[in-house]
Amino acid sequence: MLYEARINSLKTRHARLDDQIFDEDRRPMPDQRVLMRLKLEKLRLKEEIERLSVRG
Repeated sequence: MLYEARINSLKTRHARLDDQIFDEDRRPMPDQRVLMRLKLEKLRLKEEIERLSVRG
């Protein structure tokens, strides 16, 4: 149960990052450093979700 709550929290953060990436990418001059940071964080969350899914 604890893993499920953590996974759901991570999925919410992952979706929020997806929205932020979309918004930044649609700007007239997107900041590539910001995009890279957001994408790396999204990847880190995805990997953590996968690790926890295997355990739970």
